[in-house]
Amino acid sequence: MDDPIEFHRELLAEVRSDADAQGLITSEAFLEKMGEILDEAGELSSFTQCYHDGAFKRKPVQVDAFAWDFEDEEGSLSLVISDFHRESEPVTIGKTEANRLLSRLVQFVMASLDREYREGLEESSEAYALADLIRRCWKKIGKIKLILVTNAINKAKTDAQPVGKIGDVPVTSNVWDLGRIQRFVEAGQTREDLVIDFAEDFGEAIPVLRASDGGGPLESYIAVIPGGQLAQIYDRWGARLLEANVRSFLQARGKVNRGIRDTIVKDPAMFFSYNNGLTTTAESVEVASIGEGLFLMSAANFQIVNGGQTTASIHAVRKLAAEQLKDVYVQMKLTVVPPDRSETVVPSISQFANSQNKVNAADFFANHPFHIRMEEYSRRILAPIGDTGYREHKWFYERARGQFADERGRRSVAERKSFDAMFPKNQFFTKTDLAKFENSWRCKPHIVSFGAQKNFAELAKVIGQEWGDNDGPQFDELWFQRLIAKAIIFRNLERIVPAQLWYTGGYRANIVTYAIAKAVHDAAARDRSIDLDQTWRMQRVHVELERALLVAAEAANDVITNPPQGVRNMSEWAKKQACWAELAKRPVAYQSGFDAVLIDPDSLRAVSRDNRTARRQLNGIEAQREVVNQGGDYWSQLLAFGKSIGKLAPKEAGILQACTLLPNRVPSEKQCVAAVAIADRLEQYYDNAN
Repeated sequence: MDDPIEFHRELLAEVRSDADAQGLITSEAFLEKMGEILDEAGELSSFTQCYHDGAFKRKPVQVDAFAWDFEDEEGSLSLVISDFHRESEPVTIGKTEANRLLSRLVQFVMASLDREYREGLEESSEAYALADLIRRCWKKIGKIKLILVTNAINKAKTDAQPVGKIGDVPVTSNVWDLGRIQRFVEAGQTREDLVIDFAEDFGEAIPVLRASDGGGPLESYIAVIPGGQLAQIYDRWGARLLEANVRSFLQARGKVNRGIRDTIVKDPAMFFSYNNGLTTTAESVEVASIGEGLFLMSAANFQIVNGGQTTASIHAVRKLAAEQLKDVYVQMKLTVVPPDRSETVVPSISQFANSQNKVNAADFFANHPFHIRMEEYSRRILAPIGDTGYREHKWFYERARGQFADERGRRSVAERKSFDAMFPKNQFFTKTDLAKFENSWRCKPHIVSFGAQKNFAELAKVIGQEWGDNDGPQFDELWFQRLIAKAIIFRNLERIVPAQLWYTGGYRANIVTYAIAKAVHDAAARDRSIDLDQTWRMQRVHVELERALLVAAEAANDVITNPPQGVRNMSEWAKKQACWAELAKRPVAYQSGFDAVLIDPDSLRAVSRDNRTARRQLNGIEAQREVVNQGGDYWSQLLAFGKSIGKLAPKEAGILQACTLLPNRVPSEKQCVAAVAIADRLEQYYDNAN
């Protein structure tokens, strides 16, 4: 959808719908939606709403949300201010107005460091907790990011602009306006056009060697970048320089590599010899011939797809021993990847590049077979009509950002109506949604509370292990159907929690994931499981399950909003294993109807076994049909080819021999399944040979 006016109307409709469903005012619903977008885009993590406005030294003070990761060694504090407009037509916002709003965030920081102002805040409020956090952690804060989110149109340059310092802490500003929101929602573009001008902004152009010729598929270069320059660039752009998957997994792994840091501090001249260097990409580059060599002048949308640990470590040393960086040099491989090829090429570059912090194939998850399989199921499997519906429909799984908008946008008006009926907007979900549903069910609400990217990274590692070397047979159609049931339960609880009398606002996301984990945990304590197959058949939540989840949600709310003594920040408390342990052990009085929505684990496993058996039988019938259709001559030729290249085991040759007897004798279903697999493999050999 290229039209920003139409996108704005859809955005407003979605925000109003969310507001009605959650009992919020529209500005709150807009901010909550933006929190999800900022988290998924990697702009920040652990987004927490925190409404406050006032005045400090006669200047306006305002903050609407913040993000602070206590495990982040970079010490990046993000402060968010929202500017929401209810007009149906998008308005514009100028640089002066944007700066006026962002300055209110600066004033809040200044006010937080003032004891009199801080102690004048309500001690139980989020504003007090944030002000106290800023005061207590001031020495740990390495950078402050000011973020303005708005549904207005802003045309000024706004991406990671340096705006000075508060004390010794550098401050940057950023604006997410309507255009940028649209680019992310429809195409996954998280950045403005990020252009790194090495010569103009960061000291000097970088000498490079061309590593590709004119006939190669991609333009590529080899370079050596000074450590000080790399640290300077990272200081400006931060983790957004890191390709999304690398960023997620670097965050999930924890602290900056101390070995890299020690080498820089103690023996900087040897860093080049010891370090594997960087693998980077850019959408376009400017390379100039100066004197006897080539120099990289600038790179557009530059991304580090391997070497994030190295980059972050060098940046950390900049604060501790900046003088050592003058002797540090880092080798860099740069590949120019056009935007239309980035989705397929960049993850492959990430996967196969050398890395000191080894990342397995499952980490590069957008193209992992698990995702591809879920995508295929979502396009094919019809959900039941249920007991309240009137037609079958499907759940749209977006494996790569922008797929839903693209699939819908390329259709005519009439086709779009049909698409909307088959794939309702409320039945669209992303990779990070999947991770949220699944980890809640796996009783990891404290992990979910870390935010979209970190939670996704944690689940990806586990799914990668479970997928193993045998292509994850457990992730079948039944698994997908139960995943949809988890989505239905999760979203229904999101909708009804705000309407409860005990809910006083805030922490809805934490309450929902904790409540689901609690219900699953308590069902397991009874040696039972929640009947997901019932939810799939009904396409809604059974009333008794809804009641049980609300009981669990009330207990979750009590635990989250009453942290132990000495803990003031409830969002940070929700991220701790201790918070989940506290809720898990708390007795909860469910109504007797809870048992009606539980199922014996043996019965659950029996359904899975029956499903797999039925699928194997169906596959056998289909394979037998294909073997018969090919005819005996085809199998005779394939057998001869396999023997000629020495790629058949004796057992495989015997199976193909059985197929050559057609039509006089038909092989068994099991033989046919194996024969089709052998044929696929041998045909690949034939294609490669020719």
